[in-house]
Amino acid sequence: MLGDSIVVPDPPYEFRAAWIATVRNLHWPSRPDLPPARQQEELRQLLEAAARLGLNAVILQVRPAGDAFYFSEREPWSPYLTGQLGRAPQPYYDPLAFAVREAHARGLELHAWFNPFRVLIRTPTNPPLPATHISRVRPEWVRPYGPYLWLDPGEPGVADYVIETVLDVVRRYDVDGVHFDDYFYPYPEKTAEGRPLPFPDQPSWERHGRSGNLSRDDWRRRNVDRFVECLYRAVKDARPTVRVGISPFGIWRPDHPAGVRGLDAYAVLHADARKWLQEGWLDYCAPQLYWPTSAPEQPFADLLQWWKAQNTARRHLWPGLNTARGSEWGPAEILKQIEVTRQTGASPGHIHWHLPALLRQTNLVQALLRGPYAQAALVPPATWLPGRSPDLPRLEVGTETGSSRLHLHWTPATNAPARFWYLQVLQHDGWKSRRLDGSTRALIVDDARAVAIRAVAVNGLAGPPAVWRRSSNNSPHPKTSVSRRSAETTLPERSTTPR
Repeated sequence: MLGDSIVVPDPPYEFRAAWIATVRNLHWPSRPDLPPARQQEELRQLLEAAARLGLNAVILQVRPAGDAFYFSEREPWSPYLTGQLGRAPQPYYDPLAFAVREAHARGLELHAWFNPFRVLIRTPTNPPLPATHISRVRPEWVRPYGPYLWLDPGEPGVADYVIETVLDVVRRYDVDGVHFDDYFYPYPEKTAEGRPLPFPDQPSWERHGRSGNLSRDDWRRRNVDRFVECLYRAVKDARPTVRVGISPFGIWRPDHPAGVRGLDAYAVLHADARKWLQEGWLDYCAPQLYWPTSAPEQPFADLLQWWKAQNTARRHLWPGLNTARGSEWGPAEILKQIEVTRQTGASPGHIHWHLPALLRQTNLVQALLRGPYAQAALVPPATWLPGRSPDLPRLEVGTETGSSRLHLHWTPATNAPARFWYLQVLQHDGWKSRRLDGSTRALIVDDARAVAIRAVAVNGLAGPPAVWRRSSNNSPHPKTSVSRRSAETTLPERSTTPR
């Protein structure tokens, strides 16, 4: 029998995510010609493994290059899905709808990852482009550059087009976030002789930039700034609780902080990620800190501290980790980087590049399960977004006489829908926790001394737990029957501030 001194531990808060790239079939699906049933099974296996490991989010690439991993009247089906740009899956299914449903069923958030301005990866075997491709709909917006076609951010209609493409997903799919990586203006291409190849935006510069008082580089940065600001505001107007995340190159500018060397993303990609962070034009920033903690010119901890110092709007700061190098660096390096992120702020988090690479490293997976991922974590709430924490759910527990099994059934409060449930079970070796889909209402657990369940709203705020504890009145009896009892004790509402 448990005494009245039982205390349900507060849930840990930490964003634990991984990227899943679809471009060139890097991570999923493994081939573009797989039947839909095989595609679905591959994705289920990835999501199931992510949930078992203790992740709470996946970031799935849904628009690699002017194409779609979802039904769209604006852009053609992805060739990485069906083998041909514009060809629908046969038999038909909607991969994004499937991914959202399967992720949520496993307690995972699903963030939809878009590449905004890259619209085609050209190959010698590219078939004729479908009529819905943007290069045919608005050819004056499109620039060939290296092996790609790019939308020119300097053309006034381009930002609106990309934003409407994102909003189409936000309005029709139950995604938890929209996500962008480091591709804005493209990384530099070179000629066959190795000379830098300038981005061919002379037409838009002549029409829209030259007459102003900005340099060409400043004009390009302003184009991207306006896109990021308008995108953020448009997503919040459409669905305020959908998080907007951007994962810029990990170095804003060389010598920031002092001694750092590497690509100047501000000058080369025209991406002023520091400004976006300070203006609050995103809900989380995930700088790609893809170097080990011992790197002399790209020190992981110093770079993360620099980004933290720029975060005056107090958005979430969840760096990208180069987990694909984990087999070379060893598990201790990734564990050390996670520990550094936990020391940096009150709402820690990180994103693994990438999910298959993480899952292949058995020693790292085991080390995470023994250490930082031993307990399931909630995603830190975006407290600046609207919404409130859910009220106490009603928990009923059926005990099987002659058995240690418990039949849990709960009813949510009516003030805020549950996006997820956070279940905690006290067993002989301590508390165990897991995240459940918000539609779940019942579960069977074995050998529990106490149970606690709380709702998590779509904005990430968690409510107080309903708690049941085993006592002499509900201990097993010789006969086999099921008796149902309401939760004996509810704890006072706890702070939902991340720790």
